[in-house]
Amino acid sequence: TAMPMIRGVFLNPNETFDPQRHTLQFHFTQGDLMRREIESVEVEIMGVAETGLTIGQVEDMKSRTVNDRLTPGFNLRVTGTKLRVVGDKPGVGIFFRETATNTATRVDEGDIVINNPSELMIIIPALPVGT
Repeated sequence: TAMPMIRGVFLNPNETFDPQRHTLQFHFTQGDLMRREIESVEVEIMGVAETGLTIGQVEDMKSRTVNDRLTPGFNLRVTGTKLRVVGDKPGVGIFFRETATNTATRVDEGDIVINNPSELMIIIPALPVGT
């Protein structure tokens, strides 16, 4: 059996499906026939799947701008996947990089307010202009 499912946020009960904000998925339940047929399925490995982190957006909580401005001393909300900071090696952490000089400014561990796989909230450190 197949069960359709719509993912995404609807702003009100009368809103219609919008492919820009919603996705349609199907979930399947295996029947006896499908379970028997699994034995005859050929598997071809195409390569290693991309599993790195992704940043969906950054929101400066002071100015309420998205993917635009950074206000040092205030919160920055980062959403995406595989964002959680784990480990204590020197290269592990959150850094802001000044593009012209490639100088990195590290966010102090105590300034990481939320540390989840899909969301980070940090206090933006003092940064040189252009970072």
